[in-house]
Amino acid sequence: MSLANFVTIGQFVPLDTPIHRLDPRVKLLLSLVLLVFIFVVGKLLPLLALFVLAMVCAALAKVPLMHLVRGMRPILILIVLTVVIQLFSTSGEPLLSFWGLTITKEGILVSLFVVLRLILLVSISVILTYATSPLDLTFALESFMLPLKRIGFPASEIALMMSIALRFIPTLLEETDKIIKAQTSRGADFSSGGVIARAKSFIPVLIPLFVSAFRRADELADAMESRCFITGEKRSRLHVPKLGLNDFVAVALCVVAMAGVYVWSIL
Repeated sequence: MSLANFVTIGQFVPLDTPIHRLDPRVKLLLSLVLLVFIFVVGKLLPLLALFVLAMVCAALAKVPLMHLVRGMRPILILIVLTVVIQLFSTSGEPLLSFWGLTITKEGILVSLFVVLRLILLVSISVILTYATSPLDLTFALESFMLPLKRIGFPASEIALMMSIALRFIPTLLEETDKIIKAQTSRGADFSSGGVIARAKSFIPVLIPLFVSAFRRADELADAMESRCFITGEKRSRLHVPKLGLNDFVAVALCVVAMAGVYVWSIL
């Protein structure tokens, strides 16, 4: 399996869905609000309601289930460590004891709560980048940072940098996968030995990867120059996203849903 499949954040898929058709500013704003709500909600069931809301958005955007699952792989070790630590370090009503370790009811609930938070963080990011093109994401970021331009903040350049960096994640992973396959066909071994031996075997991959990254960056710079990109100059767009009825309906529905979840969490 390609390494690019292990990190799904930054992979845009052009489809005609209700989520894809929303204004990128609305999608980014709702995603940020939902990310904040993940840490505001302090109970398991309301957090589970936010998870259901995120899965509804994923279904509307036609995000494949395996696409979301692959997005969890980079944080799989973090999830396992979190579960282990919370299971055995949280005091409360004991359920199971072995080898001097005790699993408590509260430990299980806290583990589920923290894991659900991590899954939501990744899922929201995956859904946003799946349904929003890098160009639209740049437009949304620039729109939110527009007031900072009055104090000399390079909002356009920062938004462009963030968008390019996000888009380069799957690109670099794909390039890494090609280099590994090329070296494997020449006799390189990346699967045998201990952890240290495997880490050392990846050192020869770094040099061609850096060369490829600089080459792609140079090609991108040439492409931007050929399209008359000038730092600091105002740029126009062929298609300017405009807020429509669907955007206001989406905002209203999400506000009502998140307000209900918040009230539920404080009761």
